[in-house]
Amino acid sequence: MNPHSQKSVAIIGAGIAGLTAAYRLHERGFRVKVFERSGQAGGAIRTIREDGWLIECGPNSVQYGSPELKKLISDLGLETDLQIANPAAKKRFIVRNGWFMPVPMEPGQFFNTPLFGARTKLSLFTELFSRARIRHTDVSLAELVRSHYTQELVDYAVNPLIAGIYAGDPEKLSVKNAFPSLWDAERLKGSLPRGFMALAKAKRKPGEVKKKGAPPIVSFRLGLQQLIDTLVAKLPADAVELNTAVETIIPGQPHRLVCSRGPEKCGGEFDFVVLAVPAPALAHLTFGTLGERPLASLDTITHPPVSSLFLGFKREQVTHPLDGFGGLTPEKERRDVLGILFSSTLFPGRAPEGHVALTLFAGGMRQPEHARLSTDQLLERVQRDLKELVGVKGAPVFVKHTFWPRAIPQYQIGYERYQETMTRVEECAPHLFIGGQCRDGISLPDCLKSGEKLAQRVADAAAK
Repeated sequence: MNPHSQKSVAIIGAGIAGLTAAYRLHERGFRVKVFERSGQAGGAIRTIREDGWLIECGPNSVQYGSPELKKLISDLGLETDLQIANPAAKKRFIVRNGWFMPVPMEPGQFFNTPLFGARTKLSLFTELFSRARIRHTDVSLAELVRSHYTQELVDYAVNPLIAGIYAGDPEKLSVKNAFPSLWDAERLKGSLPRGFMALAKAKRKPGEVKKKGAPPIVSFRLGLQQLIDTLVAKLPADAVELNTAVETIIPGQPHRLVCSRGPEKCGGEFDFVVLAVPAPALAHLTFGTLGERPLASLDTITHPPVSSLFLGFKREQVTHPLDGFGGLTPEKERRDVLGILFSSTLFPGRAPEGHVALTLFAGGMRQPEHARLSTDQLLERVQRDLKELVGVKGAPVFVKHTFWPRAIPQYQIGYERYQETMTRVEECAPHLFIGGQCRDGISLPDCLKSGEKLAQRVADAAAK
């Protein structure tokens, strides 16, 4: 008999972190039950297929680089359904002086691009001779980059990039918490590129060949939700409880959960509890019979609102060749969109024949009020950007608007106090483990890796 077959685990949250943890624990023989407040598994990963369009409401792709992601895809038998991004998607754009300029992807291109001036180009060369720096206090990403390069690089590279990744503000994001590899690279070598190379070399196994280029961008034939649907299908039929909100955890041996499913109260007892939900949900969980909320402070983590606007056009309505991944807008350019993704270029099957698809992002830390606009108001607001940046003529033939009221946790300076709060709760409730987006990183690979780590922590605790 499997030594874990009588051990039960409650997993709160059916996003990628929670489902990965559930899958790995089920593999090890644990009895798993996943509780999800909403009516759909996947969290921010949500794919819609409608009238020949394939719409990603959350993340649109994932970088196929981490060993954990590759192994999970292999274990799930999804390798044959992988879609590699169109080679044209290697081309990226950033707005400067009112139009999309290609981003230099190689050193030779960088020194010829009109995107940056001579001082910035020179700073990339002289920075290579920096000495190791030991900082005693955390700094913002913008401050760190400024200290190595120029304000222009912050304005026209870091600012738009962070808008695209975090919907955030580089003047507020913490280097230690949001970009720990930058912190380590600077401490190790001073020069950020030299530091990254040293870190990468240290991570390589003996005899492992250095890989050339960035890992490919991928999705699946049916969109990213295919990963979620496959994970759910690999679990026992009754393992995932949708529309079920966990309200109270009563720690003990075993832990007791009090849940609600509409007007119906439900619950159960479990040897282990895994919390893999966003910070606002963690903040509202009550613990014990007195209804305490030890994670309440997590509700103060900044989560800016973001709107995703998927727009379909006839090909002749868009004059831009759409020969790339998409483009981002620096704050200095005073645009109404954070970026425009060329969805139908990125992967096949995103738009019907003779049509193209664009995905626009609005709001974030830069313009939160834009995210809260109605579909019609947002369409009106982004008309100028669509016309001037990609040459759109006329109204879209297809529209899908997704609003995320609290989208992405911002790992700002001082974020370690939230990490410490989660650690204290774990220490006070043995066999309870916290992970996911607000603890282990915001990207899809980060959340997947968090799920793997949660499963391992449960297994290690069970083995003691």
